[in-house]
Amino acid sequence: METITLITGGNKGIGRETARRLQEAGHTVLIGARDPGRGRAAAAELGVGWLHLDITDQTSVDDAAARVRAEHGRLDVLVNNAAVNSVIAPLEQTTADDVAAELDANLLGALRVTNAFVPLLRASRHPRIVNVSSRVGSFAATLEYDMFDWQIVPPVYAISKTALTMLTLKYSRALPGILVNAADPGYTATDLNGGQGTQTVTEGSDAIVHLATLDDDGPTGVFLSRDGVVAW
Repeated sequence: METITLITGGNKGIGRETARRLQEAGHTVLIGARDPGRGRAAAAELGVGWLHLDITDQTSVDDAAARVRAEHGRLDVLVNNAAVNSVIAPLEQTTADDVAAELDANLLGALRVTNAFVPLLRASRHPRIVNVSSRVGSFAATLEYDMFDWQIVPPVYAISKTALTMLTLKYSRALPGILVNAADPGYTATDLNGGQGTQTVTEGSDAIVHLATLDDDGPTGVFLSRDGVVAW
């Protein structure tokens, strides 16, 4: 039986590479994209399907879920990858509205999409959810590596990923029968960091692909990088 996989923000960067790799692994991949032109172009190049999906718009999310239900009847793997890094400033120069907008995408976007697709995941025999978080949201790593300089790690982005990792943990307990995990791509060269990352998108997608293809007895509620478990 084919594996139906949806990757939000799958038209570029780590999401696009994840789509390529999972399609090569035999998944029927759908990429969600906010921009229809970019979504169609990426899907055509990759040989995958695409959905118009703006994770900050509940109607767009609901419409995407309805389309997947109509065309496939279920979803086997959900990769919540779409994110923004729009607040590049020290906290004391950041407005509450700026923070709310970034949390709306990076945290509430994953919640909207997950909740809309849970009924379709429950129709799967092997459901998986992978939330693309980041080590910069880890308390332990922040303390160990002194990741407090906003010029290196923008604080609002880090806060949003801390919240996403906790959301992952809560879903892993709330959704028995679905393996729900968080992935740390590592410092990967993407648009989010202006191409400054030290890893390739293939390296950055390693943990995501691993978690998306877990065996049925695989873990749930874990935070993994390509090198192993990431401390909370």
